[in-house]
Amino acid sequence: MGNLESLDGWAPSQPPTVSVILPILNEERHLADAVAMVLGQDYPGSLEIVLALGPSRDATDEVAASLMASDSRVRCVSNPSGRTPDALNAAIAASTGDVIVRVDGHSEIPPYYVSTAVTELIRVGADNVGGIMDAQGTNDFERAVACAMRSKVGVGNSAFHVGGSAGEAETVYLGVFRRAALERVGGYDTHFARAQDWEMNHRIRESGGRVWFTPDLKVTYRPRGTVRALARQYFHYGRWRRIVARYHDGTINARYLAPPTMVVATTTATLIGFAWPAAWLVPLAYAGAVLCGGLAISRGETARTRALTPLVLGIMHWSWGLGFLTSPRGLAR
Repeated sequence: MGNLESLDGWAPSQPPTVSVILPILNEERHLADAVAMVLGQDYPGSLEIVLALGPSRDATDEVAASLMASDSRVRCVSNPSGRTPDALNAAIAASTGDVIVRVDGHSEIPPYYVSTAVTELIRVGADNVGGIMDAQGTNDFERAVACAMRSKVGVGNSAFHVGGSAGEAETVYLGVFRRAALERVGGYDTHFARAQDWEMNHRIRESGGRVWFTPDLKVTYRPRGTVRALARQYFHYGRWRRIVARYHDGTINARYLAPPTMVVATTTATLIGFAWPAAWLVPLAYAGAVLCGGLAISRGETARTRALTPLVLGIMHWSWGLGFLTSPRGLAR
């Protein structure tokens, strides 16, 4: 387990207790597998699982009840709103562990995930440790989305998307937290339907805490499987990222401004082009860049996946940009 003595007096013979929390909504297909992967961890200490169940429209509740009946380490709490931050806070409140591990209902974590994360949490004195969001698709469209989500041309240079060396980070995927850090900042802000991870990690860092990325942790992520679902996902990412920026000054940089700037520039140039055709070079240049970028990041994939990747990039860019530009002030408290 590594140097456990460095964290609040824990000794190697007494590793910290761990609570794995999962916000669950309409996860009938994946929940049993996700829980099995958590129960299969090689962690030597005490481990419990808390499922926060939202109002699912499928047989998720029945699957959860079966899991709870078959293993005493699995418990369930209710999340009537179905919102992710409410689920996370409810699960944290019901948990008992000194370390809180967030996992999603369709996540696929390796058996060493918890032990590696806790070791790193202690080794570097971090408040939150996370790794790589390893997007992996099961069909041509999902694989195109996965290519985009693992590339800088698709999602920028965040280490949890594109990888990199271990070090301090703005945010990480999912997260393995000291309970004391979550209590210090008051948990997840329930106002943020999206971007709640980034927002809370910002508060952890503002309070003097440390958020740490390590490539040694890798979680398989299943991308959205339709154009509509992908567009909706990234539209809300852009919308809520702007709301976070309204609350926390100085948290917007060029990476976040690139999609809305592209939307404004290409739309304006397209309209001007009807009077001055040379302006159409701007949207044509963007289309060419997306085409070349999509082909570059999808090398080794099937011909259909490669053909879909530029389309996926465009959907992600435009949806995020439009969400950011149209983010209503009414969503702010």
